[in-house]
Amino acid sequence: MRDERPLQRDDIERLIDQVAEQVSLAPELIRSVVSVESNFQVQAVSSAGAQGLKQLMPETAQELGVEDSFDPQQNLLGGSRYLKQLLDKYNGDLDKALAAYNWGQGNVDRKGLEQMPRETRNYLTKVKGD
Repeated sequence: MRDERPLQRDDIERLIDQVAEQVSLAPELIRSVVSVESNFQVQAVSSAGAQGLKQLMPETAQELGVEDSFDPQQNLLGGSRYLKQLLDKYNGDLDKALAAYNWGQGNVDRKGLEQMPRETRNYLTKVKGD
């Protein structure tokens, strides 16, 4: 049974540390993506319909086995596994992996980073802290 107490920022930080270890990603990267995607808001929903801390689209969440995108544990684990898959696909190229996370793998594969929209360029800058 889930604890009904609202999740605090330190609770999310602890979950991020646990998930980072599970999926072998730097916790700082996960934190940065969560910060940019949802500003640590568990119930965040974008205008495009992306949900939760890592802003998973419903179809992507389903593919990742995430049953409840608003469950912080499931969302962080699913979104982090997805980011790890993208990093593996693009041989550790963080720019390509983050662009694919934000803009979609198909766009990155077809158009490359040169044709990234401004929103995705800004996303990369924010996540990487450039």
